[in-house]
Amino acid sequence: MNDDLYEDPIRQRLREHLEAMLIRADKAASWREETGRLRGLVNHDGFVPIRTRLSTEDLDFLADARDDLLTFTELGLRLLDLHQPRDAGGITSDHAHPILRCRSCMWRWPCPTFRAFSDSFGPPPALPESA
Repeated sequence: MNDDLYEDPIRQRLREHLEAMLIRADKAASWREETGRLRGLVNHDGFVPIRTRLSTEDLDFLADARDDLLTFTELGLRLLDLHQPRDAGGITSDHAHPILRCRSCMWRWPCPTFRAFSDSFGPPPALPESA
């Protein structure tokens, strides 16, 4: 067996699932612009009585969006738990800024996995200042 051609079946299924999520999300219409207008229509019961035209792609996406997002978020959190900095233990002249390596992959920090997350999601929002 040639190791260069081996594909882990679990990794392949995960990739196929993520690609299917991407395709469904790409085909579904964005509700971003509509939410601003819909907020003004909230009735006294806390609901928006709406009528809209939804495509089958919209319905497919909306049916699984919450569960997919929860699963994807859990995956992201697990990857971030794996890829976090640790002191590399080397000799440095700047003790305030030690050389760091990733706990999981041992690349110099920030590792490629963390950089991919950071690039995809942008900088984290600022924490609210405590009063």
